[in-house]
Amino acid sequence: MIANILEEKNTDVNLTAPALLSIRDLRVWFELRRWGFGRVGYVRAVDDVSFDLHAGEAVAVVGESGCGKSSLMKTILGLNKPTQGQILFDGKDINAFNTQEWKWYRRQVGYVQQDPFGALAPFMTVQRILEEPLIVHGVKSAAEREQRVRKVMDEVKLTPADDFLAKYPHTLSGGQQQRVVIARAMIMEPKLIVADEPVSMLDASVRVEILKLLRGLQESHNLAMIYITHDLSTVRYFSERIFVMYAGNLVEKSPVQDLLQNPSHPYTNALLTATSDPDSRNAETLKEIPHGEPPNLANPPTGCRFHPRCSKKIDGLCEADVPQEFEVSAEHHVACWLYQR
Repeated sequence: MIANILEEKNTDVNLTAPALLSIRDLRVWFELRRWGFGRVGYVRAVDDVSFDLHAGEAVAVVGESGCGKSSLMKTILGLNKPTQGQILFDGKDINAFNTQEWKWYRRQVGYVQQDPFGALAPFMTVQRILEEPLIVHGVKSAAEREQRVRKVMDEVKLTPADDFLAKYPHTLSGGQQQRVVIARAMIMEPKLIVADEPVSMLDASVRVEILKLLRGLQESHNLAMIYITHDLSTVRYFSERIFVMYAGNLVEKSPVQDLLQNPSHPYTNALLTATSDPDSRNAETLKEIPHGEPPNLANPPTGCRFHPRCSKKIDGLCEADVPQEFEVSAEHHVACWLYQR
């Protein structure tokens, strides 16, 4: 089991320093049209999300499929355009970037995809795949490019490099493919890595190796990292904080240990209860998240979006009003009316 192999993460992060990434009141709504013409509504994939991420800090964004994790990630990467709100990176508003500023931003942010085989061009060798970002960003010296490629291959444990440089993606194992993806994300020496379910497509025997590799890179390079995952069993070994996302909202933000020991939002409790664990007692104790599927984000519930599935809802309040964010302990915030003072 991963929990028995990985050591608990313990990285000191200065949360009083200026944030590397600051997101304020972010909305990402996708327009719905009938027959390609008249607008009939919006899918509210990300709705009023705010948080800060500091240099050297890793945060995990967790939640069910369809909760908005991927839309949030793609907006941070610049693949989606925000409907409203700000994304500040090193104090600069990315929504106002020109072409040159976007090119600078692409160097600062690396991306590790979920499906390594689908993320790699099948007609390129490993050397060409890793050289491509260097060429795009103006590294003209072939000798310098090769030096940097070999250095990053050594960091991701694709050694000896000569055994891999001339290979094509289909000749590599899944774990080796993901190491190439990680190497490509690291080749421009970024400040932030966004990792989208980086081990979900890999065999269980390889997952620990890739997680330990990512954690080592994050600590040795003082990287900020956003780790998007369904797997709550790994987050305590990878992150300083957990953000729990439901139906486009962040419903709970907390240091890892505080959240795992004292989950406050009913949805977080349900997620933790439903987390699989190879324990025979789960035959009697494992439960599902209550009352079906997450809501339709084209027509979300009024008030708290979890209230149709919540056994602790306050009648007349949870259905009517969007919950405020309450601080239940130091750095532990929850958007739930159960904690109103």
